[in-house]
Amino acid sequence: MRFTQVNVKGLAVAPPPEIRTSESIEEELRDVYEKLRLPFGRLEMMTGIRQRRFWRSGMTSAEAASRAGRLVLEQTGFPRDRIGVLIHASVCRDGLEPATAASVHERLGLSSACAIFDLTNACLGVLSSLTQVAFMIESGAIEAGLVVSGELAEPLYNATMRTLKSNKNPTRAWFKRHFASLTIGSSAAAVLLTRIDSSADNVHRFLGGVCRTDSAANSLCRADGSTDSTGDGALMQTDSEGLLHAGCALAKETWTQAKEVLHWTNETPDHIFTHQVGRAHKDLTFQMLELDPVKDFPTVSEWGNTGSAALPGAWALGIDGRPVKKGDKVLLLGIGSGLSCLALGIEW
Repeated sequence: MRFTQVNVKGLAVAPPPEIRTSESIEEELRDVYEKLRLPFGRLEMMTGIRQRRFWRSGMTSAEAASRAGRLVLEQTGFPRDRIGVLIHASVCRDGLEPATAASVHERLGLSSACAIFDLTNACLGVLSSLTQVAFMIESGAIEAGLVVSGELAEPLYNATMRTLKSNKNPTRAWFKRHFASLTIGSSAAAVLLTRIDSSADNVHRFLGGVCRTDSAANSLCRADGSTDSTGDGALMQTDSEGLLHAGCALAKETWTQAKEVLHWTNETPDHIFTHQVGRAHKDLTFQMLELDPVKDFPTVSEWGNTGSAALPGAWALGIDGRPVKKGDKVLLLGIGSGLSCLALGIEW
């Protein structure tokens, strides 16, 4: 993928108000820990996650996504009637039909000329959506597109806790399959892409990148059930170790190809924003790809794994939290279960 006409106009993250610590989760699972003789502190030690954020009761994916969408529109001042497409890219949706994007469109007051749809690709949903919007802008079909994500950790968390606490004869192997579900947090993020205005001073060029797929690994992380706040909740089982190694191998292949497309080297990126899974994932990724971890902007310790909102959320926080100069090269590196991987380049 190569783009010449696409600008990253703005991005935003909306933080949920409630905080749930790893320590409090382990205390809630005290009986399970004692049956399995697991050491307390294991959750933070293994993942690097000290806390994650949750929405208050009754939050919907559409409302969460709309909060981030409003923020990016307010921050950029971009006219709503010039947005040609809205994509809701969360893992979570508010129902099977209609598209959750319809509710977001109404809440944001976008025009009737704005196309809407949901695009889901596990944790890669936002990055996958950005590439689709970029293709539409590059082709001249639209002037601007908005991608939003509103992730609700609560359904998965509640279903996981019920399952873990109800098993009378748990085993360590069984517990391990549910361990990754305890790392999930809630969040919302939004990214606005526009056609480049040659007269504008502040242009952030979306250069393009590479996508790679390893569908043989599609069974390593699977979730079934409701992702909205009113259902019984999804239940996810994950081969964390298998996912770690398969994901990093795919990321290495993707980055190798992306360097050719972008004409970059390992030293080119000034800032790197990755999908936030956990400490072990980050360390192995940077080691295998031979990238400088100092250029990373980790948020997982305070936010947990927030699904499709994780990378754009870290990106939004990082742009606000560190000096990013005009001309700096930004690498977005995302991996989603399935497996899919995207490496995208931005010139700030």
